[in-house]
Amino acid sequence: MRHTRGLLLAAMLAVPGIGQAFELSEWSTVTEAASGQTVYWSAWGGDSRVNGYIDWVAEQVEVRHDIELVHVKVGDIAETVGRILAEKSAGNTQEGTTDLLWINGENFAAMKERELLYGPWAEQLPNFSLTAPEQNPEVREDFTLPVEGYEAPWGRAQITFYYDSARVSEPPRSMPALLEWARENPGRFTYPKPPSFFGTSFLKQALLGLVKTPEVLYEPVDNADFEAVTAPLWRYLDQLHPHLWREGEDFPAGGPKMRQLMGDGSLSLAFTFTPSAPAAGVLDHQLPPSTRSYFLDDGTLGNVHFVAIPFNAQHKAGALVVANFLMSPAAQAHKQDLSVWGDASVLEMSRLSAEQREAFETDSRAAESLPPQAAGALLREPHPSWIEPLESAWRQRYGSQ
Repeated sequence: MRHTRGLLLAAMLAVPGIGQAFELSEWSTVTEAASGQTVYWSAWGGDSRVNGYIDWVAEQVEVRHDIELVHVKVGDIAETVGRILAEKSAGNTQEGTTDLLWINGENFAAMKERELLYGPWAEQLPNFSLTAPEQNPEVREDFTLPVEGYEAPWGRAQITFYYDSARVSEPPRSMPALLEWARENPGRFTYPKPPSFFGTSFLKQALLGLVKTPEVLYEPVDNADFEAVTAPLWRYLDQLHPHLWREGEDFPAGGPKMRQLMGDGSLSLAFTFTPSAPAAGVLDHQLPPSTRSYFLDDGTLGNVHFVAIPFNAQHKAGALVVANFLMSPAAQAHKQDLSVWGDASVLEMSRLSAEQREAFETDSRAAESLPPQAAGALLREPHPSWIEPLESAWRQRYGSQ
């Protein structure tokens, strides 16, 4: 992919820092410094649609900015965070192996606390204003924590349930109703095994739907009585597991596996974190045309996903340019396309031109499997400190399953 360059440029790139000086307040200096850089983006590699989109981004930044973008595929971004921490412990402050990473709230909190992030920078990107943060404060918050410019938004996600209407006439619309439905339809639902992202998300969704005072989940876990708060969750799962796929003795690895089980008819009900994913699955012939999707009546868990730059990234200018491109109307519209990924945009449509907005129009080919409303009630992510205790408690109770 990289074009042959002169010996002088090759020598400059071989020396950390050479040719990379820029002023973030002067965007032209950033793009000039980024030209010729190779950006190593550590991102989840477990979905072919996501991988295909990142491949497209790589093609675009190559043509537009002369940047080589390398997708470093990981199963869990915590692997990358651990490597960055090890680099800092070893005194590597300038030659990091990661330039950009797709990060979740839990790992953002850990990296920020350990001063592993470069920044602040996000709000100085030219395209950040298109998110209209004053109207959409969620682009400045990650799992209840203020972002403060240390990561940039690039997509939205919300738990969306979907079902085969040829098998299910009325799907469950609350967590208690899901338990009753599972009892009446044994083996037709399941959830991935924590600590997979989808598995942990299901635990949080269930807890939000069962706890009497959900406000406690938005405070650090040390401020609460963990056993008392989570007791309804474990009682719920004890009752649910015998009625799951394979009687709760086995769990799928993640969202793609759930989609496969829905596609081959093993399940009648599943969930995803991308509202348009069921529609995209119909278009791809991975799900039956009778697929329908919906949100729970009391709301479902949702968040904005972000990219961050490590403190010791070698190619910060290139990472900044890639992050800015990810928020561009062209990149956001392509990502939202059902035939590409179907991931929702972080842009405020009122900030775009009429021509730019046209690119975001809904794909009517899959209208039958899209939610009837633009978005369901959104439940905020709990404080990140709840995640590890939840996963640990789940393993202690059900880890042998």
